[in-house]
Amino acid sequence: MSSEEVMDTKAVFTALFDVCEENAAFFSGATKGQAGDAAQRLVDAMTTIQEHARSLEPVISGFAAIYHHFDFDPHIPANGYRSLVKVVRCCLLHIIHKGRYITSNRRSIFFRASHNAAEMEAYCSALCQLRALLYLAQRLLHDNSHGNLFFQEESGLSQSFLREYASMHKGCFYGRCVGFQFTPAIRPCLQSIAISLVAFGDNYKKHQSGIGVAASSLLTSGKYAIDPELRGREYERITQNLDVHFWKTFWNVTETELLSGLMSITATNVKVNRALSVPPMPFDLPLVADPTHTVTVSPPAAHIGLGPVLMRLISYELREGQDSEKLLALCRSEGGQISLSLGLKPKRHPPSPWLVLHFHGGGFVAQTSKSHEPYLKSWSQDLNAPVLSVDYSLAPEAPFPRALEECFYAYCWAIKNHNLLGWTGERVCLAGDSAGGNLCVTVSMRAAAHGVRMPDGIVAAYPATLLTVYASPSRLLTLIDPLLPLSVLSRCLSAYAGTDPQVEKQVEKVSTLNMVRRDTALLLRDFKQGASNWIHSLLDRGSADSVRKSVSESSLTSPHTDPPVSAKPSEYSHGKGSMKSQTCQDLGSHANSNEQKNVSETTNQLSTTTANHNSILDITLTPESKPEDVSFFLCKEVDPSVSESFSAVAIPPPAGEEDSETPREFPDGFEPLRSEQLAEMNVQSSPIVRNPYMSPLLAPDSMLKGLPPIHIVACHLDPMLDDSVMFAKRLRDVGQPVTLCVVDDLPHGFLSLSQLSRETREAANVCMERIKDVFTMKDPPPEMRKHRKLERTIQKPSSTKRDHIQLSQVTVLEEEGVSVGGEASVVDEEGLAGFYPPTKSESEKIPA
Repeated sequence: MSSEEVMDTKAVFTALFDVCEENAAFFSGATKGQAGDAAQRLVDAMTTIQEHARSLEPVISGFAAIYHHFDFDPHIPANGYRSLVKVVRCCLLHIIHKGRYITSNRRSIFFRASHNAAEMEAYCSALCQLRALLYLAQRLLHDNSHGNLFFQEESGLSQSFLREYASMHKGCFYGRCVGFQFTPAIRPCLQSIAISLVAFGDNYKKHQSGIGVAASSLLTSGKYAIDPELRGREYERITQNLDVHFWKTFWNVTETELLSGLMSITATNVKVNRALSVPPMPFDLPLVADPTHTVTVSPPAAHIGLGPVLMRLISYELREGQDSEKLLALCRSEGGQISLSLGLKPKRHPPSPWLVLHFHGGGFVAQTSKSHEPYLKSWSQDLNAPVLSVDYSLAPEAPFPRALEECFYAYCWAIKNHNLLGWTGERVCLAGDSAGGNLCVTVSMRAAAHGVRMPDGIVAAYPATLLTVYASPSRLLTLIDPLLPLSVLSRCLSAYAGTDPQVEKQVEKVSTLNMVRRDTALLLRDFKQGASNWIHSLLDRGSADSVRKSVSESSLTSPHTDPPVSAKPSEYSHGKGSMKSQTCQDLGSHANSNEQKNVSETTNQLSTTTANHNSILDITLTPESKPEDVSFFLCKEVDPSVSESFSAVAIPPPAGEEDSETPREFPDGFEPLRSEQLAEMNVQSSPIVRNPYMSPLLAPDSMLKGLPPIHIVACHLDPMLDDSVMFAKRLRDVGQPVTLCVVDDLPHGFLSLSQLSRETREAANVCMERIKDVFTMKDPPPEMRKHRKLERTIQKPSSTKRDHIQLSQVTVLEEEGVSVGGEASVVDEEGLAGFYPPTKSESEKIPA
C-alpha cells in the first residue's frame, strides 16, 4: 500500500474519532428531559461508532494493501474487495460530515436533537452491518486461492453467506441511508423508488382497479416519505418475502401508458418505432465455413410451444425497407407510427451499414423493450443506425432456455431479413444490460456452434455471467443494495432456471360495484392516515437540514485520497423435423453420427415440465466429447510474499464451527444486528445453473475461443462487478478480444436511469461509444486505450484527477479466425455442461 493511501486512511479515521469524541463529550453534559433523552442517544451512537471504527481501521488498511491483486489490470482498479472498502469509507465520510454539522449547529435554537440522533443511529447501524460484511470478506480471502473472487462451491461459505443474509438487519440501508454510496444526483431517485415500492406493496393484490391502486399508493406514500424507519422496515419485509410476481408487476409499472408517455416526452423523437411479431417459421442460413452449405434455424419451442418472436424496430430516420409491405405485415397494433410531415411524401434514407441488436435487462422476469426506449432512441440518433430490440419471453412462465432460443432466432432472422430493417447487412453489434448482457454472450456462443455468421462485437453492460449462488466480495453488497437485494436476485435466477416456478396465486374475482366500494373505503382510510402523518411531520420538521449536502462537500480535506474504487408450462411442441432450437458442432464433419443420432432422439423426447426440467441436462456423449474442466483458479502458482500478505488480512472460520449445527460466523465480542423476520432464502441448487448457456463464465475454453470482441461496461458498486471482472479475465486468458470499462458511483441498471442525471447519461454514452467502436474498428489496436473520464456531480474547485470517475480499459487482442464449431456437448455428473447437441435434421441439411 502506498504511503499516500496510508496517510489518507489514517486521516479519515482520525477525523472520525475526533468528531465523535467531541460531540459525545458535549452531549454528555446535556440536561435531563426530552432533550436529554435525545442527547443520550447521540452519546450512545457516537460511542458505538468509535468502537466499530477501532475494529475496522486495521481491516480497511489490510484490504487496501492487497486488493490490487484481484484487479483485471493495473489500469482498471476494480473488484469486489475494493468496492467493499469504498462503501465503508463512504459511510465513514457521511458520519464525519453529519458529525461536523452537529458540531456547528448543536447550540442553535433550531437544532433538532432527536432528528440528528436518528440520523447518527441509522449510520451507526449501517457501519455495524458493513463491519460484518468485511468479516465475511476476510473469510472469502482465507478460503479462496490467489486471484479468485468467487468461492466456487454452493456449500460451506456460500451457504453461510445465504444464512447470514436471511437473518441480518437490512432496513437501515433502505431508510435514512438509502443509496448513500452512490452519486448524490441519483439518491433522490432511489429514495423515490423505495417510497413507491413500499406504497405499492401496501396495495398489492387488494382487488383494486388500476386507478385505485395508483391513487392508494400515492396517498400511502406520504407516511413512508416522512418516516424513514418505517420505510426501511417495510422495504426489508417486502424484499425478503414477496414472490417474483410482485417484482414483475412493480418493475413493469414503467411500461404503463402514463409513465411511458411521460418518458417519451423527454426522449429523442424517432421516425420509426414499430413493434413486430415474427411468425415461428424455420429458415436457412449459409455456413461461414462453406457458404454453399446451409443450416436450418428452427423457431423457439421450449416450454410454451411454438409462438411468434416479438421485437421492436427503432430508427431515427426512415430507411429503405422499413415501410415495405412485408415489414408492415409483421407490425403489432401496439407499435408506434412512422412520423410523417403533413402532405409530404416521407424521405427514405439509404440503408445503414450498421445494426444494433438489443436484449433488454430485467432479471429474465420483467420489462420489455418499451422500458428501454429512451436510451435506445438516443443510440439510434447518435449512431445513425437502426436498433432492433427483442422482447423475449419471460420467466417463470418461460424459463431457460426459452429466452435464449428466441434471442438467437431473432439474431438469425435479422441477418436473413436485413433488407426489411433498413440495414445493408454489413456490421451488427449485440448490446444488452444485465440479463441482456448474458444473452448477448450466449447468443454468440450458439452462433459459433451453429456455424453461422458471428456478430461483429458485443457490448454488455453489467452482465450476469454466473447464475449460481457462489459467494464473492461484490455479491456481499446485495445486503445493502436497494435495487438488487440478494433475496430478489435469487428469486429471479430460480425462476429463470425453472427450479422454482412460483405459480402466482389466483385472486378471487369481485364485481365492479364491490371493487368501487373497496377502492372508496381504502382511499378514505389512506387519505386520513396520510393527512395525519403529514400534519405531524410538518409540526416536527424544520428546514435547517432538509436538503442534505453530499459527502464531497464535506469540510474534511486531505491532500491524499484513495484512487477511485472507481398455470402449468406446456411441453415442447414437436412437428416434422426439428421444431426446437439446437446448436450443432461442425456441420461439415460428424465422426460420431450414430451416437449423435441417439442423443438427438433422446433430446426430442425431453419434457419441460417443472418436475423434470433438469432433464435438459441429462445428455451424455462419448468420453472424448467431454468439455475440459472449468476452474476459476486462474493463478496456479502464488508468490510466497503475496500469500503472506493475504494471510495477514484473511481470517479462518471461528473455532468449533464445524461441530455446531448453527456455526458462528463472527469473532467473539461482535454480532451484527438481526432482522425481526427472517428472509425466505429457498435457493434451490440445480445443475442447470452451471450450463454454459446459462452461466457463460463456466463455459470451457473451447466455447469462448472464437467469440467476437466483447466490451464490458461494469459498475464499481454493482453486486455483479465480480462477474464482469472474472469473465474478462477468462476471455483474456484464452486470447479473446475483451475490454473492461468500470464506472464509479452508479448502481446496477444505470441505463434505465439514463435520463435522471448527467452521470447516468454519460455512462450510457460510454456504452454507445463502445458500440461505435465495434462498427468503426477495422484492425483492433494492440496497445492500451485510455478513455475520457466522468466527473462527479459535485466537485471542489481544487479537485484532483482522483476526484474523477475513472473509465479505463485495456484491450487484449489477438488475430484469430472465428470458430465455426462449438461443443457437441455433454453433462458430467456435476452438470457442468449440458450443451445442445446437433440434430439429425440439421445434419442432413448439408448437401453431400
